[in-house]
Amino acid sequence: MISSTQPVAYTSPYAWIFWIVFLIAYVPELLVVARAKPAPGDKTDRGSMTLIIIASWLALPATFWVAPCSRFALHNHRIVWFALGLTILLAGSALRRYCFRTLGRYFTGNVKVQADQPVIQHGLYRFVRHPSYTGAMFMYFGTGLALTNWLSILIIVGMGVITYSYRVHVEEHALGNSIGQPYVEYMQRTKRFIPFVF
Repeated sequence: MISSTQPVAYTSPYAWIFWIVFLIAYVPELLVVARAKPAPGDKTDRGSMTLIIIASWLALPATFWVAPCSRFALHNHRIVWFALGLTILLAGSALRRYCFRTLGRYFTGNVKVQADQPVIQHGLYRFVRHPSYTGAMFMYFGTGLALTNWLSILIIVGMGVITYSYRVHVEEHALGNSIGQPYVEYMQRTKRFIPFVF
């Protein structure tokens, strides 16, 4: 039988810190989802927002449910991993907020291309096409790490990799079709998530 190890995030006073940071990071994400309403008959999103929502509903509870599993727990330096996880979570959230501001009205929860949409190429968008998804992956990894459990990390990050891989495919296809050659050229000189790397 697998024994349980209470995660740092489940004990006081760390639980208070965890949930405050968690809400600060994730409540704005819920607001983005709430505003994601495709126009009637618009198929541009191809279900990517629905996939992200369903996958999150499944993965997040599972991430928290397995966190006490001793077999996968980070037993050493747990406070350090907890603090580092929250730091990464906040950094990912800050990156997402930066992307919200940089894209302005062109940042949407669902894949949507506007008729006059330009190729945004300033700030981080000079180097990567999807820094907001990089930020989301930081948030997922930080959440799992703050729960001090490798299986939690694997579940939540795995969910992010699967959903955002599909989302990027859909989004780049839509932007390439709508904007045309300027976006194709932008894709050729930038990376998707990590500057100069990937």
